[in-house]
Amino acid sequence: MAIATFGAGCFWGVEETFRTTEGVTDTAVGYMGGTTEKPTYEEVCTDKTGHAEVVQVTYDPDVVSYDALVDIFFDNHNPTELNRQGPDVGTQYRSAVFYEDEGQKEVAEAKKAALQASGRFKRDIVTEIVPVQTFWAAEEYHQQYLLKRGMTSCHI
Repeated sequence: MAIATFGAGCFWGVEETFRTTEGVTDTAVGYMGGTTEKPTYEEVCTDKTGHAEVVQVTYDPDVVSYDALVDIFFDNHNPTELNRQGPDVGTQYRSAVFYEDEGQKEVAEAKKAALQASGRFKRDIVTEIVPVQTFWAAEEYHQQYLLKRGMTSCHI
């Protein structure tokens, strides 16, 4: 198994998209990229901890490639919105790829560059590509939030 971590706005829809991807064996929502130890949702929402809402994806690389997961990430949010996604505003909603190793970094950077060059977006892609940091799991009520509420048709 391998791990990939993505921030693409509110983590509920992001998790649902990855959770239902063939080859993904587990997902967890949480916080990464900030300075506060063991942040709570309320703290992250103050926009003062520096954390992004993220989904940590555990996947079988024999079934789904990291390359494919990065495509899903870019296809399911607007990577040109700085510190927001739709109505959600703040650094916790930033677009980010947290890479585990140089291979993941290279894939993410190449995908970002290709997408920028494609002309699909009129604005620059602002997705951060940064090393993985400590993953702090979000509170239990956030885990598989949409599934628990029968809202599985939602996508990011």
